[in-house]
Amino acid sequence: MAQKTISHDVAIIGGSFSGLSAALYLARARRTVAVFDHGRTRNRFSAHGHGFLGMDGLSPDEMRIRGRSDVTAYPTVDLHETSVDAVEPDGDGFRLTTGAGAAVTARRLILACGMRDTLPPIDGLDACWGKTAVHCPYCHGYELADRPTGVLMIGEASLHQVQLLQDWTDRLTLFTNGHEVADDMRSELARKAIEIVDGPVASVEQTDGAVEAVVLAGGRRVPLDVLYLGSQSAPACPFAETLGCALEDGPFGSLVSVDEMFQTSVSGIYATGDLVRPMFNTVFAAADGAMAGVACHRSLLQ
Repeated sequence: MAQKTISHDVAIIGGSFSGLSAALYLARARRTVAVFDHGRTRNRFSAHGHGFLGMDGLSPDEMRIRGRSDVTAYPTVDLHETSVDAVEPDGDGFRLTTGAGAAVTARRLILACGMRDTLPPIDGLDACWGKTAVHCPYCHGYELADRPTGVLMIGEASLHQVQLLQDWTDRLTLFTNGHEVADDMRSELARKAIEIVDGPVASVEQTDGAVEAVVLAGGRRVPLDVLYLGSQSAPACPFAETLGCALEDGPFGSLVSVDEMFQTSVSGIYATGDLVRPMFNTVFAAADGAMAGVACHRSLLQ
């Protein structure tokens, strides 16, 4: 027997900070909301989250559980702990098919699935990701401060990153990993006592996720405790692209293009959080989700 199709005002793909914040604002407007969350959040590799008022230092999972508890207290919210396998236009709205085979329709769609990180193919790096190989000093820098610290160059944004880190440590090394650094930038970094190490990186020595050294292809070993890098990223779900939403280039990969109200180029579809911004963290994601929820609600009144 075919499963019954359930209708909602809004479907939200992604149940972390951005998606839950959008759901909370819609629930408080007494709209029916379906939230889909498969649990594989971008920050699941980190033991602690920082910078979020009232939850500083909690694990990302505990923060998400608290957010879920807030949202599911509202009777108009349905939380589905499953992936979404397909989304297609359905009249004036959208039809979603879940990994469990259930069907849900909604008048509006909010994409809050976040991004998927792809690390450089360097032996040992995966084991350190989210622990001592990290992306953001505002998220991790306080706890990792005053240690020998490296920045693995991914692109031009890495040059900004290595200079930003001076407030957290005075022992900084830039690993160019085959990228070019202009002479004037080399002079600027030298003036700030930031060492530049050229040549491709072969591996990261580590024990239980704790960085110990970066090893170059030629065999040189550079002792370190911390390594920063900006990973290449891509949307964690394909639906922005398959539904025809415009994309734009970000410093580390494609982003979904939205206006100031988080409306995509496709009517009825909103996108929020890491999907739409090159600088990401939990506070920004939650704020974006709140605005997207408000904007989505207002569109339902038209």
